[in-house]
Amino acid sequence: MEKSKEEYAVILDFLPNGYAFDERPMYMKTAVAQAIGREHFVLLELVPKKGIHLQLYEEVYIGDGKRDKVHHIVGKIPTSKLTRTAKSELEFVIKDIIKKNEKRFTDFFNNARPLSTRMHQIELLPGVGKKHMWEIINTREEKPFESFEDIKKRVKLMPDPEKLIVRRIIQELEGSEKHTLFVDGF
Repeated sequence: MEKSKEEYAVILDFLPNGYAFDERPMYMKTAVAQAIGREHFVLLELVPKKGIHLQLYEEVYIGDGKRDKVHHIVGKIPTSKLTRTAKSELEFVIKDIIKKNEKRFTDFFNNARPLSTRMHQIELLPGVGKKHMWEIINTREEKPFESFEDIKKRVKLMPDPEKLIVRRIIQELEGSEKHTLFVDGF
């Protein structure tokens, strides 16, 4: 199965004069933006077109077609290379992406499958053990979940599903997880 590319990214930080640690003369530096992909949560370093000033939280097109604001994509970056601003905005931007695509993440709870005979995808969410997993599976068999609110209502003592997904995405971005559910790895 071929991996699909990111089409849009959300700006986490914009450095109009490049990185502060870049020791090249000012005339050689280029503006840089750090962003996160809207679909696969890939962290990217982007170079905007000349004269373009990007705003935090702005969605920019980075697909294969004609780009109006981004000149080129430098590449993927690990969380350790994020600026202080980008790190502080990361969780907020991830929450926003999840809220705008709630159905996609609700469908995760409806369609999650076993990884092996001993491990299920739902168990990979932080704070979800076998007991919650079985309760989610049994409840979704009665009727598929319609929203995060529906999950919270129908599954007893369920932690906030949105927060679970945010925490899981951040763990995956930090590279501390063997299996990825939401992030395309490096």
